[in-house]
Parts: sequence; structure tokens; C-alpha cells
Amino acid sequence: MKLNLEDINKAFESKARLGIMSVLLVNESIDFVSLKNLLELTDGNLASHTRNLEELGYIRSYKQFIGRKPNTTFSVTPEGKEAFKKHLNALENFLKNQLE
Repeated sequence: MKLNLEDINKAFESKARLGIMSVLLVNESIDFVSLKNLLELTDGNLASHTRNLEELGYIRSYKQFIGRKPNTTFSVTPEGKEAFKKHLNALENFLKNQLE
């Protein structure tokens, strides 16, 4: 069985990006520190991956101050949700075909 590579999105090949998108699909939004702790990523690693996903238009970031502390919150865009679901469906179909 041949894998339809058109539906596999390279933006989601990273374990960190899979995690970020998975968390954002089940949560309306999440702050940087909570996401970092949940995925056990470093500040720099999370910042790099979220910046990439934001540049692709898959997530949005909202920056504000709470008291005197900066706070960044992320949410998934409709385009990001659609792209990630398409990616997951392609992987699921591939795995089903491999098990048959």
C-alpha cells in the first residue's frame, strides 16, 4: 500500500509540535508555562516550535502582562485545526492499511 504523502504535513513531524497541536485541539487556549510543563520542553524549545507554528498560521499567540509578569497564551486557528486533523487522518489511514 502506498502512503499518500500529500496529506502528511511536515510541520507536524516533530514530537514537540505534535504535542502542542494535540494540547491545543482539546483546550481553547493554554499559557506558555503550562504548555512547557505539560510537554516537558525548555523555554527555548517551546518558543522555537510555537513561533514556527504561528508563522505557518496554525496557532495564535496573545501576549499580555498579569501584574508585572509577561504572560503568553496560545490557541489553535481554524486553519491549524483543519491541517492537523488532515495530518492525523492520513496517519490513521496509513496505519489501518498496514494492519490489514
